Amino acid sequence: MLRLIKNDSQHEDTLARIYELMQLDLQPDTEESDELEIRSMLVKKYEDEYYPIPEPSPIEAVKYRMEQMNLTDAELSEILGARSRKSEILSGKRKLSLSMIRALKEKLNISADILIQLY
Repeated sequence: MLRLIKNDSQHEDTLARIYELMQLDLQPDTEESDELEIRSMLVKKYEDEYYPIPEPSPIEAVKYRMEQMNLTDAELSEILGARSRKSEILSGKRKLSLSMIRALKEKLNISADILIQLY
C-alpha cells in the first residue's frame, strides 16, 4: 500500500522504487505505470514541502534566460530600450519598468510573476 512520504529514508526508498519502475518497459494503464505515477506525485509533494526551490530574482531570471538563449548584451539592450538601462538593471541600480517587464515576458518568455517580484 502506498503512503505519504514522511522522512528522508522513505523518500530515498521511494526514489529507488521509481528508478526500478522507470527501467521497465511500462505500458499505460497497468498496475506498475499507476504505481510509478502515484509514487512520483508523492515525491513531488514531499520535495515541495521539505526541499522547496525558491523563485529566482528578476535579475537572476533575466541572466539565466540570456545564457539559455545565447543572447548578447546588445540584444538585451534592444529589448530593454537602451544600453545604459541594461547595465543599470543587471547591476541592481535600476528597477524594471512595466514596459520592460512586458518586453522581457514577450521576448524571453519569463513569467511576469517572477519579473514583478521585489529585489
